[in-house]
Amino acid sequence: MLLVNEIYTAICGESRFSGHPCTLIRLTGCHIRCRWCDSAHSFAGGERQTVADVMATVRGNRLRTVLVTGGEPLLQKDVLPLLAHLVDDGRQVLLETSGTLGPDNMIALAEVPGAVHRIVDVKAPGSAIGSDQIDWAALAALGARDELKIVCCDRADYEWGRDLLQAGERFPQDVRVSFSPVQGELAGRDLAEWVLADRLDAVFQIQLHKAVWPDVERGV
Repeated sequence: MLLVNEIYTAICGESRFSGHPCTLIRLTGCHIRCRWCDSAHSFAGGERQTVADVMATVRGNRLRTVLVTGGEPLLQKDVLPLLAHLVDDGRQVLLETSGTLGPDNMIALAEVPGAVHRIVDVKAPGSAIGSDQIDWAALAALGARDELKIVCCDRADYEWGRDLLQAGERFPQDVRVSFSPVQGELAGRDLAEWVLADRLDAVFQIQLHKAVWPDVERGV
């Protein structure tokens, strides 16, 4: 059984799948509290659904791409059979996760089915999540199918992520790394110019769904 906060059709706003229509499955619950979280409504509430219930909704939406997110989706053990069923159903499956250490019952990134694209949010200092909470070992084991994203609220966040990337010790060499600004706190132009000035081998991105629907908080 899954505790589902919401399911809706959306345009993928981030990652290499930005712009793809998808079914977004948001699971309830999160063990961390990022200062700039834009989905705090997922911390509580929701509806109990079986994997079969969720699959029926996905099939009804008739979209190949499915994004499973939260909250923190890896807090729910039945997310693994959900991901496996989505893959077996021929879906292009994306999983957004915090990449942080959690309670003992939290599912490890390594347990996620290999066909799933793992999109891991590396928490910069401005998030108010300490670097000691990041599961660095799990990040180091990611592969070419996966992605790391660093959300920046200021220059200090950018420099933190830049230095990690350039050091080449914490991040796998074949994993896509992107930088994006916190909406309303850091101008996208500033972040883009920093990336260019440093000739950074990374991807600059904005949250596409927020650019398209700036006046809508949920369901996009």
